[in-house]
Parts: sequence; structure tokens; C-alpha cells
Amino acid sequence: MATVELTFSALPAHVRTARLVATAIARRTGVEESLLDEVRLAVGEACSRAVEAHRLHCPGEPIRIELCDDSGRFEVIVTDAAPSDELERQERTTPSLEDFLGKIPDTLMSGFGIAVIAGLADDVEVFPSPKGMRIRMSWPAAPNGLSPV
Repeated sequence: MATVELTFSALPAHVRTARLVATAIARRTGVEESLLDEVRLAVGEACSRAVEAHRLHCPGEPIRIELCDDSGRFEVIVTDAAPSDELERQERTTPSLEDFLGKIPDTLMSGFGIAVIAGLADDVEVFPSPKGMRIRMSWPAAPNGLSPV
């Protein structure tokens, strides 16, 4: 099992780099050409969500991506260090109207992004916690990857 790890700061420009790296590794791992757009879009969506969360909660913390090939699967795990909006809302006692209205778009967009990821990836798991969120996505790949070019 080969693993590539990538960390980047919470800047939208780095999302493109993450998409390019994920697509290149997916291709090398043996993911079918017809699925590479789904990989690129799902990774971009997960990384964009993480960048947005970090910019709001912890802009100095890096976002982490792990890309693995294991037993005929290409797996991508995007991990952020920002508390999930749902957990944050549960911890509040009496939010102000401004807090409530300010959180609606973030929550809807976060949920929408995860729904998009679920539609693009073959298998998706989401692990929210007070210390951040981890999104694991995977696609079928060749058991031994592609032969060297």
C-alpha cells in the first residue's frame, strides 16, 4: 500500500493543486479514465469545504490529504482541524439572531458539499468531531496500479 500525504494552508488557490495531485495519483493507481473527473470534483469539493472551515475557525492550521492505493481501491482522506458547524451549534446555549443567520449559509453549503461528494465517490464516510472533520472517499482501481509509462 502506497500513501501520499499532502498538507496545505487554508488558501483557495491550493485546492486546485490538491485536485491535480489526486487526479494524477488516481490515474497512476489504475482508476478508470471515466472516473477521473469524479475524483477531481470530489477532492475539490472536500478541500474547498475544509478551506472554508479553516478560514472561519483556524486559518493558521494546515489541511491534510492522504491518498492511498490499497487492495484495488484508490482512497482519499481529507482532514481539517476546524470544529464541525453541527457540533459548534450544539455547544451554544443562546445564539444571537446574527449568529443564527450567519450560520445558515455555512451549514447548508457544508451539507450540500458532502452530498455532492457522496454522489461522486464510490464510497464515502464522514467523521465529524470537536477537533475537525475527516472525509474518506474511495473509488475502484486496478489491484496493482498501472504499469510504468
